[in-house]
Amino acid sequence: MMLLASDQVVQFRRPLIIATHLALVPLAYYLAFALRFDFAMPAKEVDLFWTTVPFLIAIKLLAFHQMGLYRGYWKHVSLTDLVSLSTAVTFSSAVFVALLYMLDHLGSMPRSVLVLDWLVTIFLAGGMRFAARCIREGVLPVVSKPGRRALIIGAGGGGERLIRQCLHDRRNVLHLVGLVDDDRNTHGGSLHGIPVMGSTADLKRLTEKHGIDVLVIAITSASGEQMRCVLERCRETTAEVKILPSLEDILNGRAQRGQLRDVQIDDLLGREPVRLDLQQVEQDIAGRVVLVTGGAGSIGSELARQVARYGPAKLILFEQAESPLYFVHLEICAAYPNVEVVPIIGDVTDAERLDDVFAIHQPDYVFHAAAYKHVPMMEINITEAVRNNVIGTLQVAECAARHGASKFLLISTDKAVNPSSVMGATKRIAERIVLGWPSLRASSTDFRAVRFGNVLGSDGSVVPLFKRQLAAGGPLTVTHRDVTRYFMTIPEAVQLVLQAAALPEAGGHISMLEMGEPVRIVDLAEQLIRLSGLVPYRDIQIAFTGLRPGEKLTEELMSDVEGTVPTAIEKIRVVQRDDADAAAIERGVRRLATAVRHGESEAHVLAAITTLVPEYLPQRAQLNDIELVRSRVDERRRRGVTISADVARLPALEAARPAAPAAKA
Repeated sequence: MMLLASDQVVQFRRPLIIATHLALVPLAYYLAFALRFDFAMPAKEVDLFWTTVPFLIAIKLLAFHQMGLYRGYWKHVSLTDLVSLSTAVTFSSAVFVALLYMLDHLGSMPRSVLVLDWLVTIFLAGGMRFAARCIREGVLPVVSKPGRRALIIGAGGGGERLIRQCLHDRRNVLHLVGLVDDDRNTHGGSLHGIPVMGSTADLKRLTEKHGIDVLVIAITSASGEQMRCVLERCRETTAEVKILPSLEDILNGRAQRGQLRDVQIDDLLGREPVRLDLQQVEQDIAGRVVLVTGGAGSIGSELARQVARYGPAKLILFEQAESPLYFVHLEICAAYPNVEVVPIIGDVTDAERLDDVFAIHQPDYVFHAAAYKHVPMMEINITEAVRNNVIGTLQVAECAARHGASKFLLISTDKAVNPSSVMGATKRIAERIVLGWPSLRASSTDFRAVRFGNVLGSDGSVVPLFKRQLAAGGPLTVTHRDVTRYFMTIPEAVQLVLQAAALPEAGGHISMLEMGEPVRIVDLAEQLIRLSGLVPYRDIQIAFTGLRPGEKLTEELMSDVEGTVPTAIEKIRVVQRDDADAAAIERGVRRLATAVRHGESEAHVLAAITTLVPEYLPQRAQLNDIELVRSRVDERRRRGVTISADVARLPALEAARPAAPAAKA
């Protein structure tokens, strides 16, 4: 019944507003006369009131209509609405004075009545609106307020918007206790009645004193370093931490307005997100046919989203996973209805299927993102890693060259540098193919590669794993206390790919992003636990499982035999490496393909891989026989092959070797 009554009020809202103003306008006019004559109006003034009030009502109601005052929602009234009201009253008063002059009543009208009418009308009309908002927001003090007790960090624009959102939304589950801000000029003040209690240095004390359940970071313009410092303060408390999304996140669809999000791992990296100028990218892609292999993967799908934004003539998503492809296709078609999106199910190892797709669609740009990338899994599926990452790359590249694609860009990885895993070695071979295969170098296609580190939030990354383990009550699993990785976000990675494709430098090179300092994985795990309101090693354990087959303690963006030079784009450098021996590359790849095609043993496949990537040292042998590692390192020293990464891994392998059983007494 109450809901029905509320709906009826909303249905007749505009007539009710008009009726309210119809009563308010003569009331304000009468009060103006009454105040002027101390509530003892002479008979002559009473006659003047009744003679002129119909004109005033008509003029003001028409002015209110023209200014849209009947369309507003009083429960959301703001300063803008008050300005509109004042403008409408001022305009209508001016018109009323002109009409009095025309009717020859201006001489008998007390001037103070006109001024008082202007003031009283604004006071009554504005007061009623703000009274409705006060009732809606329940600003009167009560004994207790529902919801989780929250402290807002940031007394600027973000904090003010959050408070208004909480006051307006009946579904709000937060009881806002106060704000903190490092700007001392705000201390002692308040926003919408919520006091500013201190700075971020006081977070621990305020949280304990006021029983705070949630800390909400509302500093939407904070730099990476500022965010890291604030999060460090939050870690000292036991409260859960939430973040108000930025306007950029809302516009890009990564968050909804007013919706708080959890702290993400990329909030903890302590560096500014890399933002690249993609104007040249738009000029390259607009009106072109673009093919993305692995188009439904984490990188491929984000690549497809960003490519679609620049208006290609056609966007082809080549993917072997049916269901992910279906949903990515629906998403991009809905977001960019003017772009023709073609979902194609296929495998990059199927040469005939690839050739048909290239022949039909004739892509101008090819972004090759399809690859197997799970390091431990590829250690036990060596043949499939080679088939997909090496042979698949060769076949896509040859199709691009044969059908006259303008550009081909391989998405590689930092694991291709001094590889210790099958996955890394196969990606290094893929780099060598793209940059050194004889028939490709003789074609008109511009072949390039781009190399970056771990991508936060991508399929198989540490972030989703940690979150699942945290939701299950732990433990969070980390392979080694000293494991470090370079990290970047999915949008950063895709921007790098697009920018690398548009670099003015000639093709035949590897681009990489300057990624700052590597991050310890265990630090990320501890921070994630603390920011969930829990204590590491007490509420949630962290288990160290040992390095898995193929894993390194540290990753590298380039090897000792590589150098880099800057480009026209800040933060992007080009890796210089000599892969000029095209004949050796062709011989090695053909030998590797033959071993895979004939089902030769893994040892033969690994031997073929090592021929192409002499700096590769099979990690499975390392784990099983450290002496074999030492002998191979010595052998590589004699051959002059880069060994720094292998030597760095030896202490970790020694530590990971199981201890010998104690002798029985």
